[in-house]
Amino acid sequence: MDQKPLGLLTIHVKRGINLAIRDHRSSDPYVVITVAEQTVFDWDKFTGDDKMGDANIDIQPYLDALKMGMELLRLPNGCAIKRVQPSRLNCLSDESSIVWNNGKITQDMILRLNNVECGEIEIMLEWHEGAGCRGVTSSSKGGVSSST
Repeated sequence: MDQKPLGLLTIHVKRGINLAIRDHRSSDPYVVITVAEQTVFDWDKFTGDDKMGDANIDIQPYLDALKMGMELLRLPNGCAIKRVQPSRLNCLSDESSIVWNNGKITQDMILRLNNVECGEIEIMLEWHEGAGCRGVTSSSKGGVSSST
């Protein structure tokens, strides 16, 4: 089995929306991203950090779009490859489109935070295939598996 990575998935955290206040008048939030969940915390210098919610994302629709390989090159710039609806498997606030943009596949999402009174975070997924990576298209025979 080839041990080279398929590529690099970059998760851009764009902004927080209506985040819960955890300090006196505001919060100083940061995001911790793990394989199974995405969590927002409020950083505190003198006390423990306060949890400000968590959100799950399902990246399988994004990985499925990547498997289109060379077919993507025929698509016009800005073309929506797939639309993902909010469901119990994700924390989407609204429909999210997976888009072919300038030779890259991106997906913007606004995620509702769970286990907190209010708040959302806006993120963007972006895939990079670099030197030394197998790429998704070369592994499509064996399939791509992921845990989210």
